[in-house]
Amino acid sequence: MTKAGVATAGTGRKAAGATWFGAWLARPLASFHLIVTIATLLTLLGLVMVLSASSVEAYAADGSAYSLFVQQAMFAAVGAVLFYLALRVPLSRVRQWSFPLFALSVLALVLVLIPGIGSSVQGSRRWFVIGPLSIQPSEIIKVTLIVWGAHLLVARRALVGSRATYKDVMVPLVPAGLLVCLLVVLQPNLSTTIALGLILAALLWFGGLPVRLFVTISVSGLVAAGVLALSAGYRSNRMRAFFNPGDDPQGINYQARQALFSLADGGIWGRGLGQSRAKWSYLPNAHNDFIFAIIGEELGFLGCALVLGLFALFVYTGLRIASRSVDPFLRLLTATATTWITGQALINIGYVVGLLPVTGLQLPLVSAGGSSLAITLLMFGLIANAARHEPEAVVALHAGQDGRFSRLLRLPKPELYTAPRPRPSAKAGPRKAGPRAGQQAAPKKSGRAPGGEPARAKRGAADPPARRSIDSDSARRAGNRSRGGESWRSALAWDPSYPTTHARDRGKPR
Repeated sequence: MTKAGVATAGTGRKAAGATWFGAWLARPLASFHLIVTIATLLTLLGLVMVLSASSVEAYAADGSAYSLFVQQAMFAAVGAVLFYLALRVPLSRVRQWSFPLFALSVLALVLVLIPGIGSSVQGSRRWFVIGPLSIQPSEIIKVTLIVWGAHLLVARRALVGSRATYKDVMVPLVPAGLLVCLLVVLQPNLSTTIALGLILAALLWFGGLPVRLFVTISVSGLVAAGVLALSAGYRSNRMRAFFNPGDDPQGINYQARQALFSLADGGIWGRGLGQSRAKWSYLPNAHNDFIFAIIGEELGFLGCALVLGLFALFVYTGLRIASRSVDPFLRLLTATATTWITGQALINIGYVVGLLPVTGLQLPLVSAGGSSLAITLLMFGLIANAARHEPEAVVALHAGQDGRFSRLLRLPKPELYTAPRPRPSAKAGPRKAGPRAGQQAAPKKSGRAPGGEPARAKRGAADPPARRSIDSDSARRAGNRSRGGESWRSALAWDPSYPTTHARDRGKPR
């Protein structure tokens, strides 16, 4: 075969592969299958790496190399159940339960600070210990804040519409978010505070906060994080270690240097699964905060590229679901959850490779940590539920194209979203009745009166009053009174009701 023929054949194979992948992505349930696959692969990879990274320390502490792995596997099973429940729960229930669950999680943050109720480990009071399980309320608050914040912003915009101002976006979301951050700082837990800051920033950004005000809030948050980072001894040591990487290699810089040594030992192909040297008590928290270094040592650059590729695919899938969803609640929920999980992963990888100060944020679904694993799987379940509510997916599922996976899990049929009908404007006035029987219809308006002279409308008698600025509080109150008292205050933070837009919620089967 000639060179031209070989080139043509190679080009044809690439085009066929690209066409096949594009055709697969065009399938109605492609987003759903991608989310399930990503969650499964990251969870399995995390279980394998936790077993490898924790075996030595677990054997030294408990006499069994599988103790930490068994605990992680138990939480993975709990997370799988939460993932399944999140797939089955109707969207109306998600929104109605959003504030009660958020309030309960805030209450849990308060209770965990009370001695005798919350358990203290290494100076931090963050856990509830229930038998063999330990629950971290600060992980639960991440999901409840996302769901309640998305419901609150969408409900406000549904009631206010174009009259929405920055107050509708910020109040009470920002005060509630600051309260949650304060409770987490008191534990103390700066890493989770950073994650909550990411969630709050994503809600404000995707919720439509003006750019100028968003930049102001973001700069204020960064300044507050810097002050908190320098306020405590161990946090200031981390900052000094980041800005002076060559100082005190056996002290404050020890952990960061050992992580870099682990990555360097792995090379391209890695030393082999289970062959890490750093896990032999050379790298502290190898199974938790610095598990990415163990991946690089045992699986090499290719293993690290696999992890980065899975998270990059998750970013694409999450934003794809958000852009294809027609329900504004699902758009805001999915975009915020994608930002949180991706941002936390980038921060973890960033401080392992030396690009960021050490914060202690875990690598989602991969690092050891039961509460984080179960709650992240719950969030992935909500994203997968949103993927099943894409318009094309709804049509395909109602047409019987649900596939073996959905039939095996007996998932309910999602309902197609329909936009709420616009509310009647106050300027329309009462509807005029037509002419009664036996009466003559009123003549059409013209430029002249019946007598032939031009009609002169009296100023102030028939004309509507001059419009006031929609940005003023008085104009908003006047408009709200004309709509029957419905205002941005009607969408209370604790009100579970909202404009029902799904056929099932309205009681009308499709």
